[in-house]
Amino acid sequence: MNNLFADAAEHLSYVLGFLGIIAALFVAAVLLEKAAQRKRGTKEPIFHTRKMAAVGMFSALAAILMLFEFPLPFAPGFYELDFSELPILVGTFAYGPAAGVMMEFVKILLKLFLKGTSTAFVGDLANFAVGCSLVLPASVIYAFGKNKKSAILACIAGTLAMTVFGTALNAVYLLPAFSQLYGMPLEDILAMGKEVNPLMTRDSIVNFVVVCVAPMNLLKGFSVSLITLLIYKPLSPVLKMGRKQER
Repeated sequence: MNNLFADAAEHLSYVLGFLGIIAALFVAAVLLEKAAQRKRGTKEPIFHTRKMAAVGMFSALAAILMLFEFPLPFAPGFYELDFSELPILVGTFAYGPAAGVMMEFVKILLKLFLKGTSTAFVGDLANFAVGCSLVLPASVIYAFGKNKKSAILACIAGTLAMTVFGTALNAVYLLPAFSQLYGMPLEDILAMGKEVNPLMTRDSIVNFVVVCVAPMNLLKGFSVSLITLLIYKPLSPVLKMGRKQER
């Protein structure tokens, strides 16, 4: 705990920027959720007691799933797949975009308290941003039309958004940041990609993210979306139980 606060104090400007991004995404999610409510002709509080309890529960499940990571044969070892977005996407479909952004934030907060940060908060911000790039577009689309067709379209859009955004973020920010943080030349990182992925034919950061990072994000988005589509309808009555009484 003391190490976490020390890291936060040492990288205060970065942490404040992190919090600013969280606040901006949360405000955007609230505005979009209210717009969806107006379109559907419904009105309910963005947050109420049951929803806040659900945010805590789904965030805790997501934080636990973050602890179970799986290496991928087509990417260097520092890229690992986890399914922490699964409970968040389910919870976001049930409780809306604002709840989804809040779950992503609480998930990262729980992870920081459990494990701290080994990347000066760079990896934590990336996890939050990439997670939001999946759940925010998906939840907004679903909020405007809550039916099976909308759910499928939402999952496709969220997966594509996460793939494009996550890939671009790695190329423009994450890989250069990790290179600087750990004193590892980008050339060495690219060489690690060539060792495990035969499609890495050029010493190019664009080639690296296209053949190593994009497939990982696409696989994660597809897997999380498929499981969500399979389990959400059976879980929906339980998740919505008691909502009318609390409005």
